[in-house]
Amino acid sequence: MSTIIKKKQFPNYRKYTMDLAGRPLTLETGKIAELANAAVMVTYGETVVLVTATAAARPRDGIDFFPLSVDFEEKMYAVGRIPGSFMRREGRPGEKGILTSRVIDRPIRPLFPGDFRNDVAIMATVMSVDHDCSPEIAALIGTSAALAISDIPWNGPVGALKIGCVDGKLVVNPTKEQADISDLDVTVVSTKKVVMIEAGANEIPNDVMFEAIQLAHNENQKQIALINQMVAEIGKEKFDYPHADFNQELFDKVVAATMDEAREAMDTDDKNVREARWNKLIDHWHELYLEEYPDMDKYLEEFTYKFQKKIVKAWLLEGHRVDGRQKNEIRPLAAEVGILPRVHGSGLFTRGQTQVLSVCTLDMLGAAQKLDTIWPEETKRYMHHYNFPG
Repeated sequence: MSTIIKKKQFPNYRKYTMDLAGRPLTLETGKIAELANAAVMVTYGETVVLVTATAAARPRDGIDFFPLSVDFEEKMYAVGRIPGSFMRREGRPGEKGILTSRVIDRPIRPLFPGDFRNDVAIMATVMSVDHDCSPEIAALIGTSAALAISDIPWNGPVGALKIGCVDGKLVVNPTKEQADISDLDVTVVSTKKVVMIEAGANEIPNDVMFEAIQLAHNENQKQIALINQMVAEIGKEKFDYPHADFNQELFDKVVAATMDEAREAMDTDDKNVREARWNKLIDHWHELYLEEYPDMDKYLEEFTYKFQKKIVKAWLLEGHRVDGRQKNEIRPLAAEVGILPRVHGSGLFTRGQTQVLSVCTLDMLGAAQKLDTIWPEETKRYMHHYNFPG
């Protein structure tokens, strides 16, 4: 019996294009990763990123948070390199990859329903890199498009851009040459409102930064219009999901009965005192309502978050801050140097009850870290490590 071979067809394949900062942006869907809830291949210039969005069919049991994971995968073949490890395979993400995952996570997370507990995984795999066209921006746009056209509940889409400032002029999505001499590096993500700003800059006037944010926000609307077109033509209907349990009736009773006590508990500049007072307040809630609502403990963490947020917002509108400071007043500061013997340098900085002990070590240029990533930098002379003791 002879083998029957048929050519695979892709009837759901669609391609959408627009111009973004003088370079073509293409969003393709319906050909790759068909089993994902949605997948979008983003091509910006010659940068190519595949973004997939996948959601679990049922919520994860026993959690009080939204389990979203975002992975920005750097593939060395994207820049024509072989990984430098002994096994010649990619390992854990580099620092830039981790930070890019966070930049993607930050603007999309608040747009999911607050009572959504299904696992959602976003995978942005960098397939090809054109250093004049940011893989970070391509991944953000692809994530927005994939979530928007998928059946995953999400209140998007978003648009994303970088703005630079070269010779006093604002530049949209600067090329590598422009970025190297730019006085500004700001990433702006928008819906109808600005939802995230990630900025680094030399000292520039406030009005220049504000103008850059406005420019990015206005340009983002063009991406949003393109993605909305995709949703109108090929978007899936959002699926229903079991809504996370929240006892609104009990919460309203708690707020009405203990608002004055809660305000008093919050009104201190000492976090330890505030926590001790709030724990006593929770004991009072138990006295009032535990008999009527024996399962109330599972709501306490969310009650605390919502109650404290309500108080802080009301105080801010009144011109009052939680620890009694004025709007233009910062926490008490202290700084010392030479804290540790023998090390090359050390300093202790304190702001309120937050402290940082920094220790500096100097070495020869040969000790610079070699980088094995998709980005242009091959070495790193300045290394900053964070440690958070319990």
